[in-house]
This record gives sequence, C-alpha cells and structure tokens, in this order.
Amino acid sequence: MKNSVREIELRMKENWPECAKTMSFALLKVARIHNLFNHDIEQCVEKFQLQQADFGVLSALRRSPAPHCLSPTELYHSMFYSSGGLTKVLVRLVNAGLIERLENPQDKRSKLVQLNHKGKKLVETIMPTLHLQGQSLLAGLSEDETSQLEVLLQKVLDHNENTSEAVE
Repeated sequence: MKNSVREIELRMKENWPECAKTMSFALLKVARIHNLFNHDIEQCVEKFQLQQADFGVLSALRRSPAPHCLSPTELYHSMFYSSGGLTKVLVRLVNAGLIERLENPQDKRSKLVQLNHKGKKLVETIMPTLHLQGQSLLAGLSEDETSQLEVLLQKVLDHNENTSEAVE
C-alpha cells in the first residue's frame, strides 16, 4: 500500500513524536504536490516525444521576447533545471527541428538558442494541457483559497529566493 502524506503524518505523530514536533508537514505536502505535478508534466510531454528538460527549454524560450532567442547562460537562468545536461538537451532539440543555434555576435565562444516556428507551435500546443492539469490539482480549492495559497507560497519563495541570492 502506498502511503499518503496524511498517513505518513499520522504514523510519524504516533510512532516518532519527537520528530513530528519539528517536522514541517507543510513542506512534505508541497513536495508531494510537486511530485504529482511533475508526473503530469512528464506524462504530457512524453506524448510529444519530449523529456521534461526539453519542454523546460522550449517554454523558457517561448516566454522570452520575440524572436525567442537567448544565450545558453540566459536560458539556464530562466529555467528551473540545472545546466548540467543543457548541451545534451539542446542537441536533442536541434535534432528534433524545434530550435536553431545561431552565431552570437556578443560572444564568439557560444551560440544563441532560438525557438523556431515548429518549436513555438509545439510548446503552444502543450501548454494549455498543462494548465488544465494544474487546475485539476487545485480543483479542491475555492477561488479565494487558491489566491490565498498563491500569496502564501509567494511569501515563502520571496523570503528564500532573496536569501539564496544573497548567498550566491
């Protein structure tokens, strides 16, 4: 039987109360929601022969100003993924005919990454499905509760992103 977060919380409180006192069950719940949403993304993009990182690159390029072109460094900073496998992802997307690599007039050592028409069309096809899946995850909340959740999560992010930027 797969443990739900509620079951994990209950067992922790019953069987390991000293740990439960300092445990952030809110973070455990956020992690579980993250896993559920990631699974939805993975299932959706696989239908288009993409991996999550591929979709991350396409969506990062699409949300950049037209002509949807970024340097690899700018691309890395606009994504939620690490840059470790970025080169491999870019090669995969070039081979799939979804992006183009262009000469970078500012830096001859790197090539710009540009979303082409086929890549733009694909990411715009996938995104509405992901939005519906995200709405489905939050379907148990009212509009006001969803707004409250957004405000609270943004407050947590603001605190931690500002803190992490100061460390970097």
